[in-house]
Amino acid sequence: MRKIILFFCAVSLLTGCGLYSKYEQTVEAPANAFGSSQDITDATTGPSIAELSWREFFTDPELQSLIEMALTNNTDLNSARIAVEKSEASLKMAKMAYLPSLYFSPQGALGKFDDNPWSKTYDLPLQLSIDIDVFGGITNKKRAAQAVLLQSQLREENVRANLVSTTAQQYYMLQLLDRQLEILSMTDSLWNASLETQKTLWENGKAFSTAVNQMEASYLNVKTQIVDVKRSIRATENAICRLLNVTPQHINRSKWGNSPLQHPDAVGDDDLRMFDTKYLKIGVPASMLERRPDIRMANAAMEEAFYNTQAARAAFFPSITLNGAAGWTNLAGGAVVNPGKLLLNFVGSLTQPIFARGKIKANYKISQLTEKDLKQKYVQIVVNAGNQVNDAMVECMACREKNQYYHRQLQVLHEAYTGTHELMDNGKANYLEVLKAQESLLDAQLSQASNMYKATQALIALYVALGGGAK
Repeated sequence: MRKIILFFCAVSLLTGCGLYSKYEQTVEAPANAFGSSQDITDATTGPSIAELSWREFFTDPELQSLIEMALTNNTDLNSARIAVEKSEASLKMAKMAYLPSLYFSPQGALGKFDDNPWSKTYDLPLQLSIDIDVFGGITNKKRAAQAVLLQSQLREENVRANLVSTTAQQYYMLQLLDRQLEILSMTDSLWNASLETQKTLWENGKAFSTAVNQMEASYLNVKTQIVDVKRSIRATENAICRLLNVTPQHINRSKWGNSPLQHPDAVGDDDLRMFDTKYLKIGVPASMLERRPDIRMANAAMEEAFYNTQAARAAFFPSITLNGAAGWTNLAGGAVVNPGKLLLNFVGSLTQPIFARGKIKANYKISQLTEKDLKQKYVQIVVNAGNQVNDAMVECMACREKNQYYHRQLQVLHEAYTGTHELMDNGKANYLEVLKAQESLLDAQLSQASNMYKATQALIALYVALGGGAK
């Protein structure tokens, strides 16, 4: 019998040797994650813009102040910090599983048999129990807890990057709305002057009432746009306040165009410096894998699943527990003595699962499937990341090209509006030509501002997609 037991233990030890192996990342990321566009290929050389901290990337002092406040007060980020602390507590508990448990469990009883007097018995033991980690169950659970902690930390970084991005986008939206309000206010003054001119011509019999009505309708349309922009400004300020976890209030910001996202060494016109591709670098795909919190978090999830599978596999092997007790008792071998005597007790036990209603096997199968699923999701996350970088870069290039056209379009339309207005004042052009020139100029001004905001959004998206802003 002793030989059989020794043989069984030896076989278990040999088959359980792999349970202590450490996780190694084996899933390969897709090649050419950013795509093969010429713009993307040219931009991959040089250091990535994601290497800049968010304070270096966003240089506007007002925006920096808002981001710092958001990082301090935001509820989602604070919840992520609390999750990290919870994971740290869980990891500490997993590490303590190597240590023995010690309990003090005093007991007392009164007993009486027939006419005999009452007997008083008591035990005052200290009970100690320790699990021997022969097959790696405790070790793998501890390593899984470490992977969970890493995921919590990376999730906090991911929330931080998204918070920085969202705050910046809302801030630049406020600047855009201020710019639109400025354009509309200037248009309001100009169109009001045109309306007064048209009324004067009508009063002098040099214009029809329909011209006055058409001009006034367009003027009132500008008025309604001003109301909408003011409402949007208040709504955007409230959205920023929610990010900051403060009550609704005015948000201080710089004037539109005073805080562009551009490298200090970039050259060209103010509208084009932020698109200087010499400094718009995305780096190599490998650096993105090292920086993006969601990709690293997916890898940590695979690591956790690996150790959970190892722990589930360890459940097939026997568990060894040592128990001991030491203390005082007056119940010695069934005889009551007074005073009590010293009690010592040591027990070793081995439990080998034989039939657990399929629970152990099912847990192992579930762990394997979870690990397989996470490997597939990891590849998808890398593919999504590459697409995000590609989309942001293409948007940057499109906005850059469109901005050149808008710049020239504004020059042409401004000249057309000025010339047409002079012709109308001299009776050589009708109100429809002036009205069309006015509306075309307004649309172009608003479109150019919107295009610059889209470019800003694309640059922020590119920065975050490459892993910037996480720290």
